[in-house]
Amino acid sequence: MLRLAALIGLLLTPQGAFAAAEPHRAPVTILVSIDGFRADYLDRGLTPRLSALAKAGLRGAMRPSFPSVTFPNHWTLVTGLVPDHHGIVANKMEDPARPGELFEMKTDDPFWWSTTTPIWVDAERAGIRTANFFWPGSSVLVGGEKTKRGHDKITIGGTRPSDWVPFSTEISGPQRVQGVLDWMRRPQAIRPRFVTLYFDTVDTTGHHHGPDSPELDAAIADVDRSIGMLVDGLAALGQPANLVIVADHGMAATSDDRVILASSLADPADFRLIEKEGYATFVPTEGHEAALERALLAPHAHVQCWRKDRMPARFRYGSNPRVAPFVCLCETGWMIQAERPKDGVDPGQHGYDPAAPEMRALFIANGPAFVAGKKLADFDNVDVAPLLRDLIGLPARKGDGSDAVFRGALKH
Repeated sequence: MLRLAALIGLLLTPQGAFAAAEPHRAPVTILVSIDGFRADYLDRGLTPRLSALAKAGLRGAMRPSFPSVTFPNHWTLVTGLVPDHHGIVANKMEDPARPGELFEMKTDDPFWWSTTTPIWVDAERAGIRTANFFWPGSSVLVGGEKTKRGHDKITIGGTRPSDWVPFSTEISGPQRVQGVLDWMRRPQAIRPRFVTLYFDTVDTTGHHHGPDSPELDAAIADVDRSIGMLVDGLAALGQPANLVIVADHGMAATSDDRVILASSLADPADFRLIEKEGYATFVPTEGHEAALERALLAPHAHVQCWRKDRMPARFRYGSNPRVAPFVCLCETGWMIQAERPKDGVDPGQHGYDPAAPEMRALFIANGPAFVAGKKLADFDNVDVAPLLRDLIGLPARKGDGSDAVFRGALKH
């Protein structure tokens, strides 16, 4: 009787939940984003848990897609498309179909997100349960039917992950990890097979204190402890996992003496400034198109501007109607501002040329699907989504990336 009571107690405790009934668990795939984690942060000697995962798995540096900012690149990582093709072309943008509206990072209207479907929508439709502990767009009903209401096309229906959590900076890293581990404690029938997990503090600290600050080092060490908590928690549950740990972009040092005022590039009467800082987007005032073009396309120190349809092909950017008519890219470390900030600029910034070393993003993969100790050549982040599809058993989908860079590093 005592032995039976002990067994029931084990099954009812979170640590032992379902362990006796399910001794062999199938691997789960967990996509972890550490926002703003530059690839070379891994070499600072501050990340024993991340470094151990890299040593026993794969490590590489990813080139972000243009523009090298948060929302476009997070959507690229889960769609396999460059921003110009998936429609989230900036953190702030306009669409000619919705005049007077501005997309910002809290926008969850499916209109903006439904050009394509992210991996969790494809997985849910294939009967693969998914869960997102934060990810840009994960709270949006994506992939619904487009219909016409009045003069506008709207999206109705759509799909979310089976489980998702609205983003909040008030939820700490350890709390986020415990949320994922709680999903892993569920019975097999309702346990997710694909999970996303997102950490924001490395990016925030990099902006506020700079990439070479002691505060940034502390944030790196802190997120490494959260990764260790995740790995240890999975091991305690006997839950094998293929971990794919990424960043959306890197971070570069900036300063108050490397600021370019938009008014020095063109007459403010000729434009509206949409995005700014490492890169900037300009919309001409009606009737001022020619004047703005002459001003922006003239030579400028530390910045180059293009008409959207004349951008260098390597950026794969400029054909989407949401891209502003003119795009300016700063030399790494310089920033475009509407006015000089009273309290000075943030000492860290991104949005620069994806080819810049400072923009390289972290990539680590570790788990039963991967061979150990392999370092990958630098690759583009559009290749991550094809890898994820391989890991969870979804068929390949035509996109801008390929799993070719990983084929020699996968066991199967």
